[in-house]
Amino acid sequence: QVQLVESGGGSVQAGGSLRLSCVASGYSSSRNWISWFRQAPGKEREGVASIYTGVLQTRYTDSVKGRFTISRDNSGNTVYLQLNSLKPEDTGIYYCAAYCFLAESSRCNYWGQGTQVTVSS
Repeated sequence: QVQLVESGGGSVQAGGSLRLSCVASGYSSSRNWISWFRQAPGKEREGVASIYTGVLQTRYTDSVKGRFTISRDNSGNTVYLQLNSLKPEDTGIYYCAAYCFLAESSRCNYWGQGTQVTVSS
């Protein structure tokens, strides 16, 4: 059974930074995508970033490129999302999901409980 636990959310002012963590258990870290999504109030969930645990690859949605960085530890079971230069529009609940890519949320079967990020202007 795959379990994902996110942490690291909080409230910051615009321009601030946060580091989110996603600890995965029961997850095969070999050659799989693991992704971060977010959902703002009243909006659909959107993909933010993905990392491939085989030959290392990362992908980002355009709105976060240059500001967010996805990474993983050596075991591949903890994935981080560094959020820099935060904007109020980055506010939302951030979720990690296993075995799926940021553009394919409908294919994600394993989700964490989410961590709240609030950015004030």
